[in-house]
Formats: sequence, C-alpha cells, structure tokens
Amino acid sequence: MSSAFVEIGWRGRRVRIEHAFIAPATLRQAQGERGGTAPLERGSTAPLERGSAAPLVVFLHEGLGSLAMWRDFPQAFCDAAGVRGLVYSRPGYGRSTPRAPEEAWDLDFMHRQAHEVLPALLEALGIDAARDKPWLFGHSDGGSIALLYAAKFRDAVAGAIVLAPHILVEDLSVASIAEARTAYETTDLRQRLAKYHDDPDSAFWGWNRIWLHPPFKQWTIEEEIRAIACPLLAVQGLDDQYGTLEQIRGIARRVPRTQLLELPDCGHSPHRDQAAALIAHATRFLHSNTTGDDR
Repeated sequence: MSSAFVEIGWRGRRVRIEHAFIAPATLRQAQGERGGTAPLERGSTAPLERGSAAPLVVFLHEGLGSLAMWRDFPQAFCDAAGVRGLVYSRPGYGRSTPRAPEEAWDLDFMHRQAHEVLPALLEALGIDAARDKPWLFGHSDGGSIALLYAAKFRDAVAGAIVLAPHILVEDLSVASIAEARTAYETTDLRQRLAKYHDDPDSAFWGWNRIWLHPPFKQWTIEEEIRAIACPLLAVQGLDDQYGTLEQIRGIARRVPRTQLLELPDCGHSPHRDQAAALIAHATRFLHSNTTGDDR
C-alpha cells in the first residue's frame, strides 16, 4: 500500500501517523465509470468519499506490526466485503514517529492507543466516528486496542472483529515474548523487521519490554470489556503460541453480542494462516450486522 502522513498532538509533542485509505473493488469500478473521474487506485492514500454507503473498517496491527506488515490482507478483505478501509501504523511503528529516546511504554499503553491516539487520528482525518460509526479490525495488541475503544466509545463504533486479542496476560504469552527477545538478539529478526519499520528497535523494544515488565503480568481488561455493546467477532487459531482460547472465550462470557471463530491449523495470525476462511466468515459477520444479509 502507498501511504500518506497526518500529524496529531500526543504526549506533549507532534506525532506523524503513516496511513492509507483503501477503496473496495466495487467503489473503484463505480468511480471509474463516472464521467470525467479517474478510478481510485488499490491502496489509495486519498481520503474516501464521505457519505459513501460502504462501511469504513479501521485496521489495528499487532505488537510488532505496521501498515506494511498487513501486506495485501486489508485490500482483499475490503474487496470481498465491499467496505472501505483505513490502515495505519501506531506511533513507534512503521514509518510513523518512533518512540522518543529512552521512552518506555507504560502499563496502560494499549489504553492510551485506544482512548487517545485512535480518536485523535480519526479527527485529524476528518472522520466523524459518532456520525459514521467505523468498524474495527484488530490483531493481537491491536485487537485489545479495538476492545478498549469499543468499551469506552460505545456510540462511536459499529462493530469489531478481533484476531488473537489479549484480555489478560498468560504464562504462554510471556514465554513466547521472551523467546522473541532472544531471537531479536541472536538471529536476523532485526533485519527482517527493518523491512517494515524505519526504526525496528523502537518497534521491538517498546513492545517487548513492557510485556516482560513484571508488573505487567497483572494487566487485565476482563471487566472493562463488559461495557461493549456492539457486535463482536473474536477469532483465534487453535495453535496460537501467544495465547490460549481462554482469551476469546473469556470475551464471549462477558460481551453478549460475541461470536467466536476458532480456526484449526492456525497460529497467532489468522489473516496469514487462514486468510480465505477468515475473510469469508468475517464478511458474513459484517454483512449480517449491517444489512441483515448473512450470505
């Protein structure tokens, strides 16, 4: 995807956010058919038409992710579902502003992303979430951020699809994140992440150090998510090395409008391991909660 930048004020400084808008195939074709109007490109950086009937889906990446690391999944989902998309890199990731020197994420770093950064980004891009309620599509830490946003801004979200979200810290998660630290220090993981982040150290250490910080073991959003009122699809692979099925089953016990999708032959990244099955199920879920069409 081609990306653009917008600035927001956050933590007492100006922060640039890398982002891209996505037009579905149906909207690109329709715009191309209008006289005198050039068709939209895949992964366009131009803001999409306000007032379009197509819902807007905001994609929230995982703890080591970025706009680029989604690869072609957001476009494939938007084409299949006929929705518009907004993909962005959180501060510290991708081509967005890196962490300040020696800055460490706090225990509430996901709350800050949900309650401060995402609303500021939507406002900066001219998106009125209260009027044009977006859908959220979050993976891992991004899934937790989606849950926190949906719990706090109940009237500013249409629904959420969360992949391998965290609602509490499990021993399995901590062990796998400790293994990632060893890999970063002893293998070519840093070089591989450098393809997707201007500052891979900013991305990796911001995420890794907070997850391995002993007080973070007590982190939980189990009670906060009870406030979620929107439809919610919670997805997890049966072979997820970063979390057990208790993460999404715990959501279902607390959020009445939750549907679960447990995928076999799938690790921590359902959008990579089981992309076709995920797109088909998520498309039906979104349509059934927007138009009533569950085909």
